[in-house]
Amino acid sequence: MRPHLAIIALLSACSGAHNGMSMSATPDKPSAYSAEVQSAYARVRAATESFKVLDSAVARGYPAKVAQCLSDPTHGAMGYHHINRAYVDNKIEIEKPEILLYEKRPDGSYRLNGVEYIIPYRVWPKDSVPPKLVGRVMLRSDELALWYTHMWIWTPNSAGLFANWNPAVKCG
Repeated sequence: MRPHLAIIALLSACSGAHNGMSMSATPDKPSAYSAEVQSAYARVRAATESFKVLDSAVARGYPAKVAQCLSDPTHGAMGYHHINRAYVDNKIEIEKPEILLYEKRPDGSYRLNGVEYIIPYRVWPKDSVPPKLVGRVMLRSDELALWYTHMWIWTPNSAGLFANWNPAVKCG
């Protein structure tokens, strides 16, 4: 499968995999979390500050264009998933998120809202002990064959810092 087709397939599957999952009931403020989460939040914000400009993310290996924006009519959106395939492996590096979550503004520019960390089952089997990110067990997506965790670092999320959907993010 060609790389751009693989990305489209992943995003299409991602839409279905996230549908029906419960939203986090945790607070949206990083200060409500452990020192480990607060430190990770600050580190990922520092690491992705330059990615507020999409061209900077493209220069670091994230795609310039993504075909589909993922949204849910009830819970909000995730946005466009810009995947850096070079970071997809068996470990999570807080400063190197595998996915950047953007939304497209009416003027055509992109706004960075958050990140998503993923580990495919091919390198961390689904029947093993779940991987953790900042002390939290990552979620399973059997449909996508991966573990994942969202982190809303640039757009506060009333559903929680680690929720799948963000009511403040829009597609369109």
